[in-house]
Amino acid sequence: MPVANVRWTLLGVMLAMLLGMLDGNIVGTAMPTIVRDLGGLEHISWVVTAYTLTTAIAAPIWGKLGDLYGRKQIFQASIVVFLVGSLLSGAAQSMVQLIGFRALQGIGAGGLAAGAMALIGTLVPPRERGRYQGMTASVMAVGVVGGPLVGGLVTGHLGWRWAFYANLPLGLVALVWIQLMLRLPATAPRTRARVDWAGAAVLAATTGALVLAATWAGTTYAWTSWQILTPAAVTVAGLPVFVALERRAPEPLLPPRVFTGHRNFPLATGLLLAVGVVLFGFSLYLPLFQQTVQGATATGSGLLLLPMMIPVVIASNIAGKVMSRTGRYKVFPVLGAVLLTAGSLALATMDTGTSRLLAGCWMVLAGLGMGFMMQMAGTVAQNSVELRDMGAAMAAVNLFRTLGGSLGVAVFGSLFTRAVPAAAVVSPAAVVTGVRHIFLTAAVVSAVGVLLALALKEVPLRGKPAEAVRPAVPESKSAGDPSLDEVTG
Repeated sequence: MPVANVRWTLLGVMLAMLLGMLDGNIVGTAMPTIVRDLGGLEHISWVVTAYTLTTAIAAPIWGKLGDLYGRKQIFQASIVVFLVGSLLSGAAQSMVQLIGFRALQGIGAGGLAAGAMALIGTLVPPRERGRYQGMTASVMAVGVVGGPLVGGLVTGHLGWRWAFYANLPLGLVALVWIQLMLRLPATAPRTRARVDWAGAAVLAATTGALVLAATWAGTTYAWTSWQILTPAAVTVAGLPVFVALERRAPEPLLPPRVFTGHRNFPLATGLLLAVGVVLFGFSLYLPLFQQTVQGATATGSGLLLLPMMIPVVIASNIAGKVMSRTGRYKVFPVLGAVLLTAGSLALATMDTGTSRLLAGCWMVLAGLGMGFMMQMAGTVAQNSVELRDMGAAMAAVNLFRTLGGSLGVAVFGSLFTRAVPAAAVVSPAAVVTGVRHIFLTAAVVSAVGVLLALALKEVPLRGKPAEAVRPAVPESKSAGDPSLDEVTG
């Protein structure tokens, strides 16, 4: 498919992915108005938690359904579910209704994230993916930065319900666009395909328990409370049960071969988890630092992240172009992890006298690191699996990224609460202490990312479109193994 046609096709996929990313960030600025209208202040955290929880649970299921029954149709179905959830959320008459409809919206969002990455992996071979990395990075930047801005503007001018209704025209355009423009390469049909519902149930319980524990720990409940220890125990007990089920299932939800076929896949997902931890932490606490310590206004709080997010797009484009031209990529996640570690350490040195310019410079350093890591780690993950498992693999990638964000919010929130007593939360000096602990922890997480990146094995990227249906070379087989020439579904 010509480059121009691929870009036009991916535009519809990216638009759908943007819907989910925007909605994950748009609600925060609308929440005060929602509470004034619907009441239920004691349930406010569930408006976000319900969305995050169902997104994490649903993503692997959507991914496997796409592998079994067709990625285009399943992706369109997830858009429909998301739009129905958006419509109902906008029409909610109570906080309980809103939470339930947000959960439905999150189910659809899980399919948007997993399906978009799987479609990109199907349409574009890894060697050529660098040409399109800038599009993905731009969508991510718009989602993170634009969410709060759009939420504030829409809520202020049209009312909070339009923060959800605004999804409808965008989603309908994405649906029509994908129907008309998206043409996938033919693959071998699956026979007697069966969904691994037992694995799905155990994964849902395990993932849900982990997200709840991560969301509540250190903020809503103490780390040692039964409300945290119970879901933590469910997570620990559920993981081996899920692994055992997947090994026996004819069509496992997350095939073990995805994780064991090549060491690059678990390493890449580990990198994405680390980036998720750091990104979510920075997106929450950098604006807090600039508003509380440096006197910035809350009106344009999303713009405060631009010094970090613009370099993400630039670095992704640079890495992608070099990768497409040379086929080499390992240097970028290594360099990215080093830059992110350095940027985190630099941000940890900020105090009440740090200027906005200097803080922006450190944010640029961290943003370059994220840009080199994020998109390249995703490409490595896609290059490490067979096309037939692309949906499940990308769902796993999205799951780890979501869990990384949840764990980051939990750990950073606990660190900040310990460092900043409730009575001193408005004190600039106390906020400096709190965010310093957060940035130092982020540096440790990023340093672990350096080790993961160094352990990556630079295997050849699939290059020609016809090769997109071939698996990456497993470590256990040589490049000349004739079995690698077989086309997989």
